[in-house]
Amino acid sequence: MSKGFNDVLFAVIVISIVVIMIIPIPVVLLDLLIALNIALALTILLVGMYIREPLELSIFPSLLLFTTLFRLALNISATRHILLHAYAGKLIESFGNFVVGGNYVVGIVIFIIIVVVQNVVIISGSQRVAEVAARFTLDAMPGKQMSIDADLGAGIITEQQAVNKREKLQREADFYGAMDGASKFVKGDAIAAIIIICVNIIAGYIIGVLQLKMALDKALGIYVLLTVGEGIVSQLPALLISTATGIVVTRVASEGNLGEEIGTKLLAYPKAIYIVSGLLLFFVLIPGLPKVPFLIMGLAAGFLAYSVDRKKKLAALVPKVEEEGPPPPSKEEEVMALLDIDPIELEFGYGLIPLVDKEQGGDLLERVSTLRRQCALDLGIIIPLIRIRDNIRLKPSGYSIKIYDIEIASGEVMVGRLMALNPGAVEEPVDGIKTKEPSLSSENNFRKPFIGFNPSSFGFKGWKVNINSPT
Repeated sequence: MSKGFNDVLFAVIVISIVVIMIIPIPVVLLDLLIALNIALALTILLVGMYIREPLELSIFPSLLLFTTLFRLALNISATRHILLHAYAGKLIESFGNFVVGGNYVVGIVIFIIIVVVQNVVIISGSQRVAEVAARFTLDAMPGKQMSIDADLGAGIITEQQAVNKREKLQREADFYGAMDGASKFVKGDAIAAIIIICVNIIAGYIIGVLQLKMALDKALGIYVLLTVGEGIVSQLPALLISTATGIVVTRVASEGNLGEEIGTKLLAYPKAIYIVSGLLLFFVLIPGLPKVPFLIMGLAAGFLAYSVDRKKKLAALVPKVEEEGPPPPSKEEEVMALLDIDPIELEFGYGLIPLVDKEQGGDLLERVSTLRRQCALDLGIIIPLIRIRDNIRLKPSGYSIKIYDIEIASGEVMVGRLMALNPGAVEEPVDGIKTKEPSLSSENNFRKPFIGFNPSSFGFKGWKVNINSPT
């Protein structure tokens, strides 16, 4: 599916959600959209468990706004059907009868518990974590930027890696800052759900008694049951997404997903599980306590601890096959590594910085990379990494090429000028700066090109003009 089509599709979906709030929809379509809301919430929860770091789900703040708007649209549409027709589809009626057992008092209690758990426990904690993370990320940003610049200056990372690290650092700060506010969407949705259920019960009771001439107990049973069923149907996805929010904001970068990390960390210490098994079996001996649950869980914990402990001991007996490599360097070797000299260096004066700076249109780094790649493909010769740096001790237009800190070539590049080679058939002299072409001239075959002219203004015969790149 193309990106342009995705943009149009998402825009249509958002507009459709707004339309659902205004225009009545059939109950069959309402049931389908409620099922879609539950499926979407489950998907978000599972994706949040499988990511390795929060930035892998960078769209999560916007996703919270979208899902909250979708739930509110379904609440409004279901409220319209409940108050107008005393019926809101099979799904809401089934939840009202099956989940709460047909008892609206039990339904109200369960609804309140879900809202309290979601709002007071999960969302409040997630919002606090996001707020603290955003604050610490912003405070640490200058130090991390300096660390990236230091690694780049030392040659530990390339320029592209430095750019990627800076972008990731900025995205991390933006993500936690957005999550700090986005979590309030779900919190506001829980408050709106409480208001909606109260309005539905009161308005439904009035409509059933005064307009539809229902008996008091019948009106109360029908409208309260439908309202509670609709509230639970809408708050179950909200609870799942709230849980996903807490998982995402508390997730730290790791090598595996959440399930792998929890399994690895909790089962890393079999002795702790042995102690838990012993305590559970001790509860079996206490008079008055139920013995079967503690006995089953105690034996299960003991078997789990034994299995993990046996697996670790077998793994310790298997000889480890390590890759061959040099022994770890000693302290003296680590110090000497700081004095390593780059195999090839290209130094240039400050006047040639525009040839290197990408923001000024410089492409020297790309040209050097292309040259190294071409030599490897065509000649089978791998040229070592070339350190490119400026040197204020050189002339503004000067450059120097060094191999292991020994200068083997130097010269000047006239930025903004053209070079002409004299093949020996020039009829008229050309005003310019005499220089030596570094790649073609030698001690026995000396050519004097002229720099600093416009070749289109001269009518030379029998010779050609070689316009060289500054690099």
